[in-house]
Amino acid sequence: MEFVVYILYSEKFDKTYVGFTTSLIERFKSHNELATKGSTIKFRPWKVVYLEFYNSKTEALNREKWLKTGNGRIFIKNLKSNNFF
Repeated sequence: MEFVVYILYSEKFDKTYVGFTTSLIERFKSHNELATKGSTIKFRPWKVVYLEFYNSKTEALNREKWLKTGNGRIFIKNLKSNNFF
């Protein structure tokens, strides 16, 4: 099974969201259309701007947690400032 760490971006609200999943398409659909509660519904529409793939859930979870730290947020900010998204 492959695990995907992803960053979503809401251009309308200039917000990012970090998560991980085994089914990116279904998860993305949930963030943009299906979910009726949660933090992502108020910042729609989202677009996927960054992906990383992992073979283990532990690795993916650790990377997701790191991206949510101060250093991870700096990493994301640098992606944005370098026009990555």
